[in-house]
Amino acid sequence: MDQRKLYKTIENLASQKYESEKEMLIAVLNQIVEMENIHVNGGRIWKLDSEKGDYELVYQTGKLEKIKQKFRVSIKDYPFFDLIAKERTILGSETNEILRKKGIMKYSASGVGSRIKFNGKIYYEYLLALNSENIDEDLRLRLSIIATALTSQIKQMRYSQRATSLKNDLNKAREIQKGILPEHEYKFHNYILFGVSDPAEIVGGDLFDYIDIGNDGDRLGVAVGDAASKGVSAAAEAMYISGALRMACSFEIKIAPLMQRMNSLVNKIFKDEKFASLFYGEFSTDKSGLFLYANAGHNPPMFVKAGSNKINTLLPTGPVLGPSPSAKFTIDSINFSEGDVLLIYSDGVTDAANTNFENYGETRLGNVLVKNKNLSPKEITYKILDDVIKFSKHGEYSDDKTLVVIKRVK
Repeated sequence: MDQRKLYKTIENLASQKYESEKEMLIAVLNQIVEMENIHVNGGRIWKLDSEKGDYELVYQTGKLEKIKQKFRVSIKDYPFFDLIAKERTILGSETNEILRKKGIMKYSASGVGSRIKFNGKIYYEYLLALNSENIDEDLRLRLSIIATALTSQIKQMRYSQRATSLKNDLNKAREIQKGILPEHEYKFHNYILFGVSDPAEIVGGDLFDYIDIGNDGDRLGVAVGDAASKGVSAAAEAMYISGALRMACSFEIKIAPLMQRMNSLVNKIFKDEKFASLFYGEFSTDKSGLFLYANAGHNPPMFVKAGSNKINTLLPTGPVLGPSPSAKFTIDSINFSEGDVLLIYSDGVTDAANTNFENYGETRLGNVLVKNKNLSPKEITYKILDDVIKFSKHGEYSDDKTLVVIKRVK
């Protein structure tokens, strides 16, 4: 399952009304086990007892033989607990004889919730462990995404319990965010760019930016990103990423190392429950129209040549930023000729839903793009946005929507 779709699936499951965090974690775990495309056959939830220095089993489900309720494992007997605070998700071979007798030979575990200090070390308050036929790197990444979504929802539940009126602060935050976003239209040599960002709430987690690189005005960076979740926390993450990206670009770092640095920063600053997708590309005055880019788990932008109605998608060249601090990123390229159009967008566009819970989707988006490709970037942008708004009018689901259209004009 796509990383962002997996995150949104878990986010939607976790955001239902529950009486407690425990009830939410149990409900989500049960539904994860039922999902065929996640490929797990059972799981367990453990909770830290910071006074006794151990983890207690609070729930288990699946096909394996059940462990005794309230079974405990001591922190001192499991060195891997120390690794979870650093790596978030780990895979390994089970050493506890009681668990091995229950058929648990290998484990995958990920930290969920707050990070708590015990004896000078940091531990997550919950551990989510999943059983699977394949304990591999794919499972590690899926479990990290699941744990990230659950941690985010736990924090949202806690925030809502003690929330007070934030209207004035939110209005200030909105003005700050609006001030950071660039002007909609931008001209760079033979290219015209036009972008808009429409937050679902007062502030949003999407970002886009145009970044002058170097001193000669011969290179331009363009970025579109989407921070996980919504509202104030997502807006803070988006603003941090935007600022960090501008600072990193000022050192003229090559694109692949730039994305690795951004990934490391997001992991370090927001590692408890946040991640972000980011598409970043660079134009130059090169006559061939070369456009170099990297795509960190973002929706694949759509590229249409002037003489064709075929849509080429710019697929991810690395994972989303945050969950995997040592992830690697590669770069790819396209070449613009006169009249070619590139559309970069956030998933709030394609995920917009009508009253029948039908998503707007990539097919509709592509059709509107092809139909209007001969118009200016500004006209294309508003044609798409108008169509999305009409489609999703009175729909239940709404997310931040960002569009950037780029066209080579000569």
